[in-house]
Amino acid sequence: MARSPKDTGATSMPRTIDAHRIAVVGGGIGGLVAAYWLAKSGARVTVYEASDQLGGLGTFFQYRNVFLERFYHCMLPSDRHLLGVLRELGLEDQIYWKETSFGFMRDGRLYGLNTPLELLQFSPLSLADRIRVGLTGLWGSVCSSKGLDDVTCVEWLSRLSGRRAFEIFWKPMLQAKFGDRYHEVPALWFWTRFNREKGGGKSECKGYIHGGYRRIIDTLADSIKAHGGTVKLQAPVEKLDLAEDGLLTVHVAQDTPEVFDRAVITAPIFFLRKAMANGRLASVAGQIDTEIDMQGVVNAVLMLRRGFTKHYWVATIDEETPFQGIVESTTLLEKTDTAGVHLAYLMNYVHRTEPRFHQSDAEILEAYVAGLKRLFPDFQDEDVIDRFVFRAPFVEPLYTTGYQQRKPPTVLLSGKLYLATTTQVYPEVTSWNGTVGLVRKVIDELLAEK
Repeated sequence: MARSPKDTGATSMPRTIDAHRIAVVGGGIGGLVAAYWLAKSGARVTVYEASDQLGGLGTFFQYRNVFLERFYHCMLPSDRHLLGVLRELGLEDQIYWKETSFGFMRDGRLYGLNTPLELLQFSPLSLADRIRVGLTGLWGSVCSSKGLDDVTCVEWLSRLSGRRAFEIFWKPMLQAKFGDRYHEVPALWFWTRFNREKGGGKSECKGYIHGGYRRIIDTLADSIKAHGGTVKLQAPVEKLDLAEDGLLTVHVAQDTPEVFDRAVITAPIFFLRKAMANGRLASVAGQIDTEIDMQGVVNAVLMLRRGFTKHYWVATIDEETPFQGIVESTTLLEKTDTAGVHLAYLMNYVHRTEPRFHQSDAEILEAYVAGLKRLFPDFQDEDVIDRFVFRAPFVEPLYTTGYQQRKPPTVLLSGKLYLATTTQVYPEVTSWNGTVGLVRKVIDELLAEK
């Protein structure tokens, strides 16, 4: 049964910054929300997006008469920052909610893991280990997060659930997300993610918006323009510098450099380092920890004649399966948002330097379909109507203990240069909601320094 979220929070920006020229580098959700709030506050805003489409990881493609995300997206009732923006944009009544569920495949068998009874039926673990895993979840929902940034998930979960339960249950999911860097991830990452998913409720509930995430992106872009802002596509910022008069200069390819009073950077920090490497801002770029790295993803989107399971998300974790999860979006999306087909996303989180990231689309699809046939023997080639492959090199930081102290500052140069990127969302979950929450903090800081 659908339900409405609680506590969507306030998002309006009360202060003004009349006539200031502000550059926003990056046209993902962070850049668009930043530009929207700044334009509403009276600034003359210009958004620079390197690609030919706005949205970042929320970019989309047309399939038949609908627009689908290249990488799966959903909302949770606890996403108060994102839901607040959607309410402000007049989109709140376009969101719909459904109860969803989670499955776990091991040794060719599918287990539901949504209720205490289902957990007690998870036969790969002993009864004692099943109880300890359940108690781990209970403790995670009530314990304090204090100190969890300084202890690894391996240590914390092994202590709570036991070593065998960690190896069978928790470790495969951590490896699926972070590869051979899983042992470095702080327990705070798990704690925050677990509590976001539950959101204080007893069951999982997820939301989507009529017309897809493209509707959010287009509404933000239109609102920026309506408030006098400019949005530039295919405009990669090659250099960001500080002129002698204290103004910022933004250089895009062969275009004449543009001058701004301030800038908000939302593009990946790797591009920022390069853009600021030579010039008066080189020392400012030095504030960013060069050891911070990010995980990527190779994602296949399949349009199918029928689904695999009743679950929204199924962890498919074994050495022979080339993807780590199946998101069956049709369990959430209404038919009008899927063109009437069954929609499934197959994810493989992998670093951009690994060979798997650079395989051809044909190689990836062949491996993924073969993996599906091993998991679901009755699955046939004829069940696939269409298929697509998308890659993203910068999805989520590869966290290490103490990351709270390592993440980049939001103010790089007081009164001039501000940073709001995925590398700073932690300890909040890397999501549109987490990004909007970070942007709100950054814009508050910028407006307070006018």
